[in-house]
Amino acid sequence: MDLVLLCVFLPLVTVAWGQYGDYYYGPYNYGDNDEWVNVYRQGFNFQCPHGQVIVAIRSVFNKKEGSDRLWNYACMPAAQSLGEPTECWWEEINRAGTEWYQTCSNNGLVAGFQSQYFPSVLDREWQFYCCRYSRRCPYSCWLTTEYPGHYGEDMDMMMYTYDYYIRGATTTFSAVDRDRQWKFIVCRMTEYDCPFQNV
Repeated sequence: MDLVLLCVFLPLVTVAWGQYGDYYYGPYNYGDNDEWVNVYRQGFNFQCPHGQVIVAIRSVFNKKEGSDRLWNYACMPAAQSLGEPTECWWEEINRAGTEWYQTCSNNGLVAGFQSQYFPSVLDREWQFYCCRYSRRCPYSCWLTTEYPGHYGEDMDMMMYTYDYYIRGATTTFSAVDRDRQWKFIVCRMTEYDCPFQNV
């Protein structure tokens, strides 16, 4: 009986290992549980190591601390088929207290965040750090559900699907709750150079 099970499952494991290789999208290592990239009401700058992209975002909300959030991010290497990033840059600033929609220009992928807190509006302005991989193009893009599910809740967004990348986000801001909900723009990337670029 054990030999039969081995003969059935061994080919399945071999195929799965060949497809995904060393890319395991399991629980992400954010560092220690108490390790955040910012403190309340302070700015921060987070960039993934060269060749890596954001794959998970965690945040906790505290109304008593100026309706601000603590943030943490996890990075993973981009698929080997994309190669090395050919250039990286900071996108334009998205102002505090407003709703906004932004994708990385030039077909870039999100590899970091920069944010500054503004006590006058009890909100943050945001910038994406983006990296372009050769002339790869996005396709099969979609928006995630809202993170957090309701204003004032903790959020924990993880990319569970291999070969999908965060390209940007759209956010709403509640003037009552002084909090923001995010929907992340997630895409696959071609494995070949394409002749066009989005701006």
